[in-house]
Amino acid sequence: MSDQLYPLLAVLAASAVGLWAWRRWHYRSFWLVVAFPLTAISILATWRKVALGCGLTKKRQRFWFTTVPGLVASTGVVRVRRKFQRVAVDTKPFMWLPIPSRHGWRVTLHTLEGQIPADYADVAERLAHSWGVHAVRVSSDKPGRVRLAATIRDPLVKVDELPPSTELLKVTVGRLETGKPWVVDFRTVPHWINAGATQSGKSNLANALIVGLAPQPVALVGFDLKGGVEFTPYAPRLSALATTRAECGGLLDDLVALMTDRMGICRMASARNIWQLPPHLRPLPIVVLVDELAELYLMADKSEKDEIAKTSTALLRIAQLGRAFGIYLFCCGQRIGSDLGPGVTALRAQCSGRICHRVNDPETATMTLGDLDPAALDSARAIAAETPGVAIVASQDGQWYRARSFYVSEQTAEHAAHTYADRAPSWAEVMAAQPHQLPDSQTA
Repeated sequence: MSDQLYPLLAVLAASAVGLWAWRRWHYRSFWLVVAFPLTAISILATWRKVALGCGLTKKRQRFWFTTVPGLVASTGVVRVRRKFQRVAVDTKPFMWLPIPSRHGWRVTLHTLEGQIPADYADVAERLAHSWGVHAVRVSSDKPGRVRLAATIRDPLVKVDELPPSTELLKVTVGRLETGKPWVVDFRTVPHWINAGATQSGKSNLANALIVGLAPQPVALVGFDLKGGVEFTPYAPRLSALATTRAECGGLLDDLVALMTDRMGICRMASARNIWQLPPHLRPLPIVVLVDELAELYLMADKSEKDEIAKTSTALLRIAQLGRAFGIYLFCCGQRIGSDLGPGVTALRAQCSGRICHRVNDPETATMTLGDLDPAALDSARAIAAETPGVAIVASQDGQWYRARSFYVSEQTAEHAAHTYADRAPSWAEVMAAQPHQLPDSQTA
């Protein structure tokens, strides 16, 4: 007997080692061939119990046949006196076959009567614990269907750098929790709010934008209310830099005047925006980077009220009208709350791009993400201090995602600013590049 047992144990040990090595060195194929089929079987086998535990089932009347009269029914209360009767049973939502994904799996469900996707989103955490996965995201592509996307482990623990984008005004800054690249596209989402506490990754994201935009034919403008300590090292690539409130006010006036000139150009050419202009008439796009947004709205005494109102109005006008004329905003701040005044609330309404890193107060998270899914707000408040760069992002597809930006050091951003310094037009050149009349061939 022992002579047959030892070879069997050896085969089992070799198989275990082989599976471990396979999983360790090529997890993707191991997941598709071995792990996922077992996971799919487990999901389908336990779905009824999981749905019942999460409150996703509905009572429906079914005919029940019993061969033993007097048997206690499933309710445990009513005794069966007939062999054929109607009883109430728990019906689970119909589940299609799970499909593997890069970081887990996804499955489509048919909702029951009276159910909506929010019912499944409310129990997403329960579903994640029931299946033993990192997280479950809920989406719906058509009425009556809900898609559950499960991630087995957090894909944002380690973020590898992706190839940079080669399209104008588009920068790959990190990775989404789905494994897809996190792209900031100013042509699609023109204005952004980036909130985050100190050491949360907010400045790192600004560095990533500078590195991505530096080689592009774009004018960069900086508003640095920290006295210039953040953006001064990148001055060679900046066309203008304001470090005091007075300088910010003057630069905002220039931007408003520039926007007015571009309105005239588009009006003369019968174009709705600068992208409909001929290439030789199209002005240079401008990306405005604002650091410490709250400093533009803080008021020490009433003597600063008029100055703050003027600054707030100019920034709001740019946010409302700048997209069509090639002026885009990326506003960063540690504290963005309604207590800063109505100007901040109005600016927030114009910024459809929302990024919320770890924050110190719930109001900043609410101000940034409050009009999105409440689950996004809960996820933002759950970001740990040990994960800098992790943020909740309102994507251009209307969904929100957890994301993490690449680590971009100050030295890397400074090197990019010096490398591409020759591509930074002076502010005088930007202001003087607006024609006051079109050529005859354009006006004819």
